Amino acid sequence: MDGSGNSLAGSVGGDGSKRRVSYFYDPEVGNYYYGQGHPMKPHRMRMTHSLLVHYGLHLKMEVVEPFRARDKDLCKFHADDYVDFLKQVTPETQQEFAKVLKRFNVGEDCPVFDGLYSFCQMYTGGSVGGAVRLNTNRSDIAINWSGGLHHAKKCEASGFCYVNDIVLAILELLKQHQRVLYIDIDVHHGDGVEEAFYTTDRVMTVSFHKFGDFFPGTGDLRDVGHGKGKYYSVNVPLNEGIDDESYQRLFKPVISKVMEVYQPGAIVLQCGADSLSGDRLGCFNLSVKGHAECVRFVRSFNVPLLLVGGGGYTVRNVARCWCYETGVAVGVELENQMPYNDYYEYFGPEYTLLVPASNKENANSPEYLDSLRQQLLENISKLQHAPSVPFYERPPDMEPGEEMVWVS
Repeated sequence: MDGSGNSLAGSVGGDGSKRRVSYFYDPEVGNYYYGQGHPMKPHRMRMTHSLLVHYGLHLKMEVVEPFRARDKDLCKFHADDYVDFLKQVTPETQQEFAKVLKRFNVGEDCPVFDGLYSFCQMYTGGSVGGAVRLNTNRSDIAINWSGGLHHAKKCEASGFCYVNDIVLAILELLKQHQRVLYIDIDVHHGDGVEEAFYTTDRVMTVSFHKFGDFFPGTGDLRDVGHGKGKYYSVNVPLNEGIDDESYQRLFKPVISKVMEVYQPGAIVLQCGADSLSGDRLGCFNLSVKGHAECVRFVRSFNVPLLLVGGGGYTVRNVARCWCYETGVAVGVELENQMPYNDYYEYFGPEYTLLVPASNKENANSPEYLDSLRQQLLENISKLQHAPSVPFYERPPDMEPGEEMVWVS
């Protein structure tokens, strides 16, 4: 039971299995502000939360306020001097750090803003806390929509991301699981996560993304990993305008093959909503239902699953998408007509949940998709079925009192 007396036994999904879902949310996360004109708006988390509460989804899962990740937690992946910099720099003091701003790639895309370090601690705590829930078998699915900042590197910020919560959550999962699968459906390549695990077979990364003249410029089909990690990095380079049908034509056979061969003990699915139709920075043409079909499909394997956010810059559609996907996680099909909520005016004039695809041209021909699928399946078939033993230094277990339940 949670603090409101609601049963946490789980919800029945489309595959007939119950799921115990933990949802990590800090009510302060929407207060952070990257600055005027910046496309990344943490306010979208507050909008998502309000929407799912008014749909009643909070009653079908455990709502948890995450602990704030500590310096030593962040240093399990990030360099000490980089973490120290993030901790100390403020808008008022950044001139004192002028010499290292460029080295740490902090500036226009990744600005210094009020509460920057607290924001990093908050979103990272949700992802690592979700991994702990899965490791201790207290949840089947954990959700942290404030996480998913997949571009951050060991020693630098990148693409609006400062701390790579995904890498830290995967390191936590590796304490309990021999193999972890990372799937990324953001429009941008999941470069920070891929780079972190490029030479190991204990983590397999699969990224579906726009490739070509597009940030971050990585994620070629031929980038397959190195050394022990060869063929454990899977990149699916796509052209603009891809629609639901074309996307699933690749997603389902590729993920099915990965699951068959790799047999992960846990999965992290990054649900960047900038792959939706009409995103401010994206160029794909997925509907909310098409995007959520990826969540539904991965959920159907009934493997411990961590869902995290990521990109998404048309905020009203981000909220729609992540609310709908929360419904998928708990096994509830939500009504398209939106209930009144705290941000109702954002969703006019239609006030509906689902975002349809547009008539944007699909630059991914059937021939290209078939050729890509064939090459991907061939590469995955080269994998050995039993990857090797642990070798990463692993984060410590949570200490008592670091995770507290919060009910909206």
